[in-house]
Amino acid sequence: MPNRIRIALLVWLAVFAHALFAADERACPPAPAQPTPEMMQAAMRDARDHGFLWRITRDGHTSYLYGTIHVAAFDWMFPGPGVLQALRSTDTMALELDMLDPDIRERMAKGIKSMRSPALPKPLLQRLQRQAAAACIPYGEIAGLPVEFQITALTLVEGRREGLEAAYAIDAVLAGIGHGAKKNVVSLETPEAQLRTLQMQDPRDAVAFVEDGLEEIESGRTRTGFRRIARVWADADYDELARYSEWCDCLNTEIERKEMRRLLDERNPNLAERIDSLHASGKRVFAAVGSLHMFGPTGLPALMEKRGYRVERMDLRSK
Repeated sequence: MPNRIRIALLVWLAVFAHALFAADERACPPAPAQPTPEMMQAAMRDARDHGFLWRITRDGHTSYLYGTIHVAAFDWMFPGPGVLQALRSTDTMALELDMLDPDIRERMAKGIKSMRSPALPKPLLQRLQRQAAAACIPYGEIAGLPVEFQITALTLVEGRREGLEAAYAIDAVLAGIGHGAKKNVVSLETPEAQLRTLQMQDPRDAVAFVEDGLEEIESGRTRTGFRRIARVWADADYDELARYSEWCDCLNTEIERKEMRRLLDERNPNLAERIDSLHASGKRVFAAVGSLHMFGPTGLPALMEKRGYRVERMDLRSK
């Protein structure tokens, strides 16, 4: 990795980690210690490839699709040789949202503040409060968030119990690399569109979403799911993630199936159109989005192939 990228990434991670961890000292399990420069240098030196990578070619030039994970272990943050080679050959970093863009952050915060949540039935609210207490999160700190985000906050604590941190999200690290390398960093979506997707349109669906989320946490299935999908991503196991619907235990109810369609199938055509537009303009694009956007007949590789691209899956598994 060029020195300017290394330096920018070290500085960005130190600032980002401090901002996150400083507010999280009371969390249980405890937040990880802030990485030292020596830890980050060692992790970069020993980095190996994780995730899912496709090369797409049309009109005489090449772009890439990369499947990320939104919570990760510290050692996974740094791109291995295969991903680095793809990064070096591109000039544009395309992310779902570039959260290092101040305008994106401001619009996201404004959008969340304007969201309205339904009143939860008292027994359900009490369950939510109990789970917040179990996570050592004072409920008052998340009570002002939409209920969908309250469940997300509690779910992230379950990821932390498995050693997986939102602070180490691959998308965020790639944003830091893109800006540090002076690449053109773009957002494939808008904060407003993402928030419309994340918030339930029917209050009854929002209540059902909270019920399902609490059941997942209380039964231990959230942690089981985190463990499995994290292993699949770390091992670059394409075949296993292609069978996600068979083992995720996440499509059992109509609300779960509806939410999966909203999160993936309904967003993928717009993501594909935006990537296609960037590539057609002459950009060499490294498009990085959540890995589940990459699989199945409505996944991005399949959609790009339908648009006339030559699509090649690149094997990132350790040899």
